[in-house]
Amino acid sequence: MRTFALGIALWIALAGCSEQQKPAAKPPAGKPADIAAGKAVAAANCAACHGLDGRGVAPGIPHLAAQRERYLFESLKEYRDGKRTHAALKEMASRLSETDTRNVLAYYASLPPLPAAAPTDVKLSSPYQEGKALAERCFGCHGEDGNSRTPGIPSLAGQQPHYLVNAIREYHQGERRTASMKEMLRDASRSDLEKLALYFAAQKPAKRPPPPFGDPVAGKPLSAMCGGCHGANGVSADAGTPSLAGQDPQYLLNAIKAYRTSRQHWGMQRYVAGLGDREAEHLAAFYATQERGAADVIPSSARELAEKCNRCHDADDKATVAMPKIRGQDKDYLIMALRAYRDDRRESSAMHRMSSVYSNAIIEDIASYYAAQPAQ
Repeated sequence: MRTFALGIALWIALAGCSEQQKPAAKPPAGKPADIAAGKAVAAANCAACHGLDGRGVAPGIPHLAAQRERYLFESLKEYRDGKRTHAALKEMASRLSETDTRNVLAYYASLPPLPAAAPTDVKLSSPYQEGKALAERCFGCHGEDGNSRTPGIPSLAGQQPHYLVNAIREYHQGERRTASMKEMLRDASRSDLEKLALYFAAQKPAKRPPPPFGDPVAGKPLSAMCGGCHGANGVSADAGTPSLAGQDPQYLLNAIKAYRTSRQHWGMQRYVAGLGDREAEHLAAFYATQERGAADVIPSSARELAEKCNRCHDADDKATVAMPKIRGQDKDYLIMALRAYRDDRRESSAMHRMSSVYSNAIIEDIASYYAAQPAQ
């Protein structure tokens, strides 16, 4: 399993498009395209969604104005061949003649770039900064840096981000019974929770002194079973499994006891059922005294990340691979496309590998950045 940090690292490593890709198909050769005829084809077949000026008429519909002709041709071919799913586009791509296809794509490619819109929902602050603002309501109990100083209150600093998102949702759903947590952030979206988790994941856990109960040395052999999920010495490598190292010892002890009674998890319930109270104290003491670093790094800004994407998407149009222009593209369409690549619903091994670790918050941030850029 990968953490958000791995997501950023892979972005930087892979966004340069170092993977060898097959050359894009080219529009069929022949006499030059007839732009006027292409406009007539567009008016009859495309304008209802993409406009005669090449602007998508609703959120989620891509702009086609000034787009690379080879990319448009490759995209239409993928719809025709079923590599991309859209019933209307598949039907149209199968119905248009070779000449009509060449003319309409040349028409849209010949249009001037659309003037930059002034989207009201584009955010250019980083997910980390937005997460810090959301996290402020947690500071009173969990500490500004996520290091709890109150016995029984868990530390969030350096915790695995996906685990934090899932934990908050468990409180909302009543699977964990804490009244204050049940109402906290109830109206936050999944993307908001990811941003909050990203902030806490990037904080450094504080080193803890030995707790007033239990023996860390005696607790180490008891941790052998736990290491299979929570990692050696409680440092989890799984973004969905919590790290236990450096956690508040009273919280750990309370959690072990809760699995005996009210907290549901078949694996945890099975293991803690065989622990006596004294052994539980030893185990909590062991994990509380272990050290770990942050589960994530403070992410780069969307602009810095986008510089890597620009190696392909801002490449000269003479490049052999058909990469779309994405500056000034519709934000909702970019979000949909990136999620489709991430979830392996759209074919591109390079894009899937690069985006497979992106949270929705990262995808939204990148899409917002590009949507706000002047089209070229």
